[in-house]
Amino acid sequence: MVNKHFVVILMILLLFGCKEETAEPIDNSLYGLVNHYRQELNLSPVPYSLSLTIVAETHLDDLIQHYTLDETCNLHSWSENGNWTSCCYTSDHEQAACMWNKPRELTNYEGAGYEIVAYKSSGITAERALELWKNSNVHNNMISNQGKWANIEWKAMGTAIRENYAVVWFGEEKEPE
Repeated sequence: MVNKHFVVILMILLLFGCKEETAEPIDNSLYGLVNHYRQELNLSPVPYSLSLTIVAETHLDDLIQHYTLDETCNLHSWSENGNWTSCCYTSDHEQAACMWNKPRELTNYEGAGYEIVAYKSSGITAERALELWKNSNVHNNMISNQGKWANIEWKAMGTAIRENYAVVWFGEEKEPE
């Protein structure tokens, strides 16, 4: 039989140890690894964004359930199978606005969002995703505020990782209160 005092103490810890207003991820190794890498580069950590995490999780679900690797529509594409505007994101970036608008379309986040995605057919880990991004100038520049991202200050970040995909969304606006 479980000790009643133990149950009461556990309930108190759960109530006071997991306050929603902190808006900090409890266990998100991808979020932590990206910020750790930024700190290694003497960059500030990017604050956690619940809104961008919702967008990341939503896109991750769409990728897992509906995306088929092809040469036309890349990993930033969104299917027609959800409550969002679908788009085929092509290498010429003509559909970039479709991706940038997703945070405003899916949440109350007021700014644009910028996404990086990693895919590994045998399954992905946070460590492997970060290595893939670090070895890609385009993705590494976004994470490390270099190149065309040099004058940008990321004020929000959301992440999601599962099965074969890892997704990170960056934003220039703070998380709405």
